[in-house]
Amino acid sequence: MLATFSAAHAMKKSKARSMLARSDVQGIGVGYKDPNHPKKGAAVIIYTNKLSSTLLGHSSTLTMKTKGKVTTVPVRYVKSGKLNAFVDYKKRIRPIPAGYSIGTTEGSGTVGLIVTNVPSANQRYILSNNHVLNPTNSRLNTETLQPGGADGGQSGRDGVGRLSRYVQLKKNSSNLIDVALSIPIRNSLLSPRYATVGVLPGYVTTYRVGEHFKKVGRTTGLVKGIVDSVNTDVQVDYGEGLGVLNFVNQTVVRGSNPVSLPGDSGSVWLREADHYAAAVNFAGTSDGRISIAFPINWAMRIFGTGVARRVGAGKIKKVKIVKSPQAYARQLTTRELATLKILQVRMKK
Repeated sequence: MLATFSAAHAMKKSKARSMLARSDVQGIGVGYKDPNHPKKGAAVIIYTNKLSSTLLGHSSTLTMKTKGKVTTVPVRYVKSGKLNAFVDYKKRIRPIPAGYSIGTTEGSGTVGLIVTNVPSANQRYILSNNHVLNPTNSRLNTETLQPGGADGGQSGRDGVGRLSRYVQLKKNSSNLIDVALSIPIRNSLLSPRYATVGVLPGYVTTYRVGEHFKKVGRTTGLVKGIVDSVNTDVQVDYGEGLGVLNFVNQTVVRGSNPVSLPGDSGSVWLREADHYAAAVNFAGTSDGRISIAFPINWAMRIFGTGVARRVGAGKIKKVKIVKSPQAYARQLTTRELATLKILQVRMKK
């Protein structure tokens, strides 16, 4: 005899509390026994973050006794993964963690990291791309908004700081990095945390092809990718003004889903295994499945900063290169560091 939706609903009500008490069960509801063949009747649907042996070993039916009558209802298991609410990374948030919208009146990108000067660690900064915090690529005393202008941020009301330092992007020669710092009105506006992850342990000096990364961006949210190539030379179109710029020795991170869409600029890739910061996203393909990034170690060396923590700065994890050094993201040489034009913006009094 086929189960009715009425019987399945009554069964769900009787079993919900005990099933949801299990750590491997995320939900319980009512649906078709076979979605492709509705005529097979109703069933109790159990959503689980893993099809554990205990669940798989569970009977394919549930029974209950009501007024001396035994009712049997089929069960269908669905591997759903853990259920998470979708976070709006475009909203206004105080204090500001990494991963949320940041920008100017011209548009929005992503707070890559909250960093601090080292070794004193008495001043926090927002680290993101130069084209996010400094759309004119100049020494203008540009106001930093959170959220950025594309997300409704307005000058004055949403102002959280000013452009502090940046590496100038060059039209007629090779670029290595697209990075800038914003200094906040006060340190307490910045939270030394990374959205969905928490406090980061620090950053790595390098990483290799094949490593698994994750990041949070203003547009794509929490995503995962794999290092597809290192030391890659690319042409990046910055649109009107700067045009197409040449970048050398970059990292390509590939995702099975979009990982770098407009608004994700500045977001920082973390090593999935230990949450150490690894690379800074600044460009991507039109379908979003390719992220172009540079090693976070470059930015930290340029600015003399580290990952901000509640007290002090995070660790610098020196990665040991094992075989095939060409498989790792390279370090900047002293000569390359000297060629970078790092500009300081004078603060208005």
